[in-house]
Amino acid sequence: MGSTARKVSLTGIKPTGEPHLGNYIGAILPALDLADSYESMYFIADYHALTTIRDPALLRHYTRSVAATWLAAGLDPDRTTFYRQSDIPEIFELSWVLSCMSAKGLMNRAHAYKAARDRNREAGREDLDAGVNMGLFNYPVLMAVDILIVEADVVPVGRDQLQHVEYAADIAGSFNSIYGDQYS
Repeated sequence: MGSTARKVSLTGIKPTGEPHLGNYIGAILPALDLADSYESMYFIADYHALTTIRDPALLRHYTRSVAATWLAAGLDPDRTTFYRQSDIPEIFELSWVLSCMSAKGLMNRAHAYKAARDRNREAGREDLDAGVNMGLFNYPVLMAVDILIVEADVVPVGRDQLQHVEYAADIAGSFNSIYGDQYS
């Protein structure tokens, strides 16, 4: 009998600040525990950070800080896959492809985009899209790519990211309904 492959868990952390105790308790420790039961993959979501970080030196600093924190917390690179999102060119490429398969209406309903528009409305801004960049708008597509490219089975997220995981299934379904397994 052949062995069955272990299911894959995927955890990413955006390097948009210094890691803190809340990250450690709420995300890092639970994610590291998944390595006992799953083929675990951890990544630094530096493309996601581009929605807010505009200083390249600061982004490099936060990226190193996040990597050092994961390693200090016990991530074993001999036992798990650990990578920087931007080191995988296929992520960027697939992001474009899946953007072409994603309905604008679906992205209009994404909670982060709606929250930005709500803040503008509450501030009395006439342009509800003021300060909204396409990275924020397309964030769910990039997250779908993160999940789909590694064929993740488990994606532990907080409630604020649950919608994006659901969108990944919707986006994959859109692609598959058009292309089927033609590109698999």
